[in-house]
This record gives sequence, structure tokens and C-alpha cells, in this order.
Amino acid sequence: MAASTKDFVSVLNDLIEVCKDGERGFREAAEGVQNHELRTIFEKYSRQRAGFAAELQVEVSRIGGSPEKSGTAAGALHRGWINLKAAITGKNDHAILEEAERGEDVAVAGYRDALSKDLPSDFVAIIRKQYDAVQVGHREIRTLRDSVPA
Repeated sequence: MAASTKDFVSVLNDLIEVCKDGERGFREAAEGVQNHELRTIFEKYSRQRAGFAAELQVEVSRIGGSPEKSGTAAGALHRGWINLKAAITGKNDHAILEEAERGEDVAVAGYRDALSKDLPSDFVAIIRKQYDAVQVGHREIRTLRDSVPA
């Protein structure tokens, strides 16, 4: 069965939620870390995810759909950012990096899932470009996590 505009909107809105959750998670991580370099990196990824969400929202609107405006509280729990508050409260940079990596694991999986769908080539190009950037971020967060003492 061929995918419909409704299906495309659903896939894009799922990614918007992932991006919005990441934007919020990275912003909270930036506020919680002690290390200035980590703060700068988290702020960069928060802005990146906001930009990704905005780009996807434009596409949803372009095809006549109603774009998601934010991630969801329940979605954040399922998207890997569940323990971020506890890590921030403890002001432990390593724990915050672990939670950021967990969030990135879920983001990578969300993009892989979207790329497995039957989507028009223009959507695939946008999603692939964002996915590649998310993978770069995931690797950077993992490397930082491994370099910061627990």
C-alpha cells in the first residue's frame, strides 16, 4: 500500500518531537554542567535540534499538515532524557553526558526508523542530512562521556 500525506506528516511529526525533546534536553544539560566547554557544546546541539525541528515543521506545513510544536513530557521519558534531571541535580558532568548519550541513542533510532519508511525523495534528503548530523553529535557526546571522569 502506498504511503499517504497523512503517513508523511506522522513520520515528520515524530521526528519533530524527537528534535524538540533533544533541544530541551541539551538546553537543560547546558544549564547543569560545570564545564564551560561542555556547556557550549550542549548549547550548540540544542540550537541545532531547534533548527532541525523548524525545518521539518516547514515541510509538514508545505504538504498541508499540522506540525508538532513541541516534544511531549511522555515522549521525553521515552526518548532517553528521563534521568537528566537527576544528573543535573547532582551536578555531575559525566552523569549528564551519559544521559545526553542515552537521548542521542533514541534520536539515532528515530531517524533510522524514519529513513526505513516509504517517503518522497525530498523528505529523505532532509532526514538523511539531519540523521548524518545527529550521528556526528552522538559520536561527540560519547567521546566526551568517555573522556570525563565519573
